Amino acid sequence: MMPSAGRRSAPVSMPDCEHIAGPPPTDVVVPEVVLTIAAGRPVRAVWENELGGLTFEVGAGDGRVFVKWSPGGDAPDLTVEAERLDWAARHTAVPPVLDVGREHGGSWMVTSALSGASAVAPEWIARPEIAVTGLGRGLRALHDALPVDDCPFSWSVDERIVRAAAVVERDAPPDDRLVVCHGDACAPNTVLDADGTCVGHVDLGRLGVADRWADLAVATWSTEWNYGPGWEGLLLDAYGVEPDPERTDFYRWLWDLAS
Repeated sequence: MMPSAGRRSAPVSMPDCEHIAGPPPTDVVVPEVVLTIAAGRPVRAVWENELGGLTFEVGAGDGRVFVKWSPGGDAPDLTVEAERLDWAARHTAVPPVLDVGREHGGSWMVTSALSGASAVAPEWIARPEIAVTGLGRGLRALHDALPVDDCPFSWSVDERIVRAAAVVERDAPPDDRLVVCHGDACAPNTVLDADGTCVGHVDLGRLGVADRWADLAVATWSTEWNYGPGWEGLLLDAYGVEPDPERTDFYRWLWDLAS
């Protein structure tokens, strides 16, 4: 039995970012469907997630696109993310979906590129104060822009605990503020311009209504494994909220259990 929400739990151990997601190996095999989409244009692998999904940059300049490929099995179905991106695009800056489909048990999605660079690009790793401020402000802007009442998706505690098949029982803290959560608000999924201003978000496959701390707990956590310790407070200041250790601990625990 986990501690009740009325007591602060022990700190959740920080995940090893190298086992979560990161740049792929240089010898990654490009799936045939990605080569077909590229149609002779240059292809560069830019990201690999913990379930073997890959993201490729195809082409260059204004015409470049990104192709996400998911291998199937336990990996996400990218048609689910495409549906969420199409909905979110009515209200905030996310990559426009150009095409999506399934093939040989897996799925793929093609999106346009956002201007700017990932918040974990080398230039932002070297300037964490600006990057973390952009993360906090960008997450607040996302939460303020997406309408809860119109969102057809859920990422609530109840829905996530059901998916966890009641592996462990724990009382959830009451909601602070319901927003449409990103669902994976880690630093790599925020795009910043040259001044450190958030210009959009990517990877919205878990987007849905939930308490804002479901995103904030993970966003602050990601500052530690991407930039080092000491940046959580700056992100919360940029977002405009006071620390909430109880909700932070709970949502990090839930993330480990049922992300």
